[in-house]
Amino acid sequence: MADDPRFLTLADVAEVLNTSGAQVYALVRRGELPAIKIGGRGQWRVERVQLEEFIQRMYAETRTFVDQHPFVDAEAESSDT
Repeated sequence: MADDPRFLTLADVAEVLNTSGAQVYALVRRGELPAIKIGGRGQWRVERVQLEEFIQRMYAETRTFVDQHPFVDAEAESSDT
């Protein structure tokens, strides 16, 4: 078996993202993280490429958020007055 499998379980994805399996399941069910459902028991799998694309999208969304909502240090502001 390959060291770098093409498909990951939701538990594998949760480990990579350092989050819970429930959070990953929610991302998949909301359509934010593309996945496939396989087998008779309907097990979810996320393609490694899709996970990497998701991570890059999250970086881009975070950059946009930070640009639109600059951090204001409350202590620095109060010392300026």
